[in-house]
Amino acid sequence: MIERPAAAVKELVENALDAGASRIAVRLDGGGIDRLEVADNGTGMTADELALCVLRHATSKLTDEALVRIATLGFRGEALPSIGAAARLRITSRPADADHACAIAVEGGAVSAVAPAAGPPGTSAVVRDLFFATPARRKFLKSPRAEADHAEAAVRRLAMSAPGVAFRLEIDGRVALEVPAQSRLARVAALLGAEAAAALLPVNEARDGLAIGGYVCSPAVTRATAEAQTLVVNNRPVGDPVLRTAIRVAYRDVIAAGRHAMVALFLEVPPEDLDVNVHPAKTELRFRDPAAVRSLVIGSVRRALGAAGGQVVPMPSWPRPSRPNSVTPPPLSLAPAPPPRGSLAEAQLAFAGAPAARRIEALEPSPDHPLGAPVAQVLDTYIIAVAADGSLVLVDQHAAHERLTHEAIRGQMTAGAVRSQPLLLPAVVDLPSGDVARLAARAAELARLGLEIEEFGPGAILVRAVPAALGSPEPAPLLRDLADELAELGEQTVLSARLDAMIARMACHGSIRAGRRLGEAEMAALLRRMEATPRAATCSHGRPTVLKLSKADIEKMFGRR
Repeated sequence: MIERPAAAVKELVENALDAGASRIAVRLDGGGIDRLEVADNGTGMTADELALCVLRHATSKLTDEALVRIATLGFRGEALPSIGAAARLRITSRPADADHACAIAVEGGAVSAVAPAAGPPGTSAVVRDLFFATPARRKFLKSPRAEADHAEAAVRRLAMSAPGVAFRLEIDGRVALEVPAQSRLARVAALLGAEAAAALLPVNEARDGLAIGGYVCSPAVTRATAEAQTLVVNNRPVGDPVLRTAIRVAYRDVIAAGRHAMVALFLEVPPEDLDVNVHPAKTELRFRDPAAVRSLVIGSVRRALGAAGGQVVPMPSWPRPSRPNSVTPPPLSLAPAPPPRGSLAEAQLAFAGAPAARRIEALEPSPDHPLGAPVAQVLDTYIIAVAADGSLVLVDQHAAHERLTHEAIRGQMTAGAVRSQPLLLPAVVDLPSGDVARLAARAAELARLGLEIEEFGPGAILVRAVPAALGSPEPAPLLRDLADELAELGEQTVLSARLDAMIARMACHGSIRAGRRLGEAEMAALLRRMEATPRAATCSHGRPTVLKLSKADIEKMFGRR
């Protein structure tokens, strides 16, 4: 049940919330391995209650012995005894009407007598030397930085679930999180960040005894992992697979494969229709009617996305690099193209009346060019070309250029190091303290990829240079995705072991975007570079970049075969 400091923090903060606290302070030293403290201003415990709280299965939270109407976060009476069995635990507590506080200590399972102590109303739980009594488990803990990251993630999830409670988190004397008691919208905006706050869409529906509220981000704002998804059921943060799948399905048609939505959703379910006793950590649930829950989540999120229409989220401005003496080519090198000859007029559709499509003067396709000559651009995203054998070629311009950028960076890396483009004015990117520490710790390795960064205070990264092959990407989304990628890799992983994954993240941000109108020469240059680039048939995430339909394929689609 207590497998790392984050688990102990989670259990102690849940106890504070169950006690009705309006302020909760968490302090970690050495990632919580050396010391962690959770202090609150809740109802507190008397001396008799203190003596009982460290005994196994002793709880004051159950109102139903059948365990079918669980209304509190904790209820099994296992957390405090488990922590006391594996660490040195001291609990000091005082009810609001008591003259003084009382304290009890548990070390490796040995319980002391309750004694008078000094302390304000509420409860303070201090855990020292976690797993000193079980060294076999302690040796499997990660570094203090990694353990602190997990604990911070746990506190953030709980803070999201209880916006009416003020939270403060200190890690080794540094404030990593501090939010006052606030509205749900303000809390979601504070914890998801400024970019997400500008793209929040409200969700508020009810059906057949179920209710869902909260906020989802527009498809314009996504993350590289699902860590920015907070799902709360009856005030309990969970990572339930039913809900995760529902979110993925709701966004499936509006965001690219490999990207993840940012959401903060709060679901209310009748307690008798919910089993929270499935897993010791209580993060997975069992619904009496999972299909109804899944339908409500998918439908409500899709309707919120649909109501937003064509919402466009403004991207943050930043100093663009400018080097007067630089000879770095633009992201898409435009190779000279032969002049239009117009001999494919009979193969071109009449695009003039369609605002979403644009015809160009076609080039004569050559047998030496399998992807043919460009004919048109559709939806400012897809290139239509005709090959010499008459085949129809469709190219996703962003996916294709992503692969080209990926291979360019990869080739430079293989040759020694990636060429970087210094910025005229360094860019400052605000990030959560955990992401800052994660990126700063890998600064030397990232420099080999052409990204030169340094820590700029506890909550910001200074970007001095970017890979030249990326052109001028927005630094904030790039750094957020790289931080997510590093979090998935884990600090013990050597970056070179997952080099392709890191390059893929960079390539995505340095590629021409869907929705950008290309000129005739640009389209032709893209096709020629694809023909000369390895693995160009798929993007860095495995999606196809090009579809080629032969005469037989087209006839089959139209039922001629």
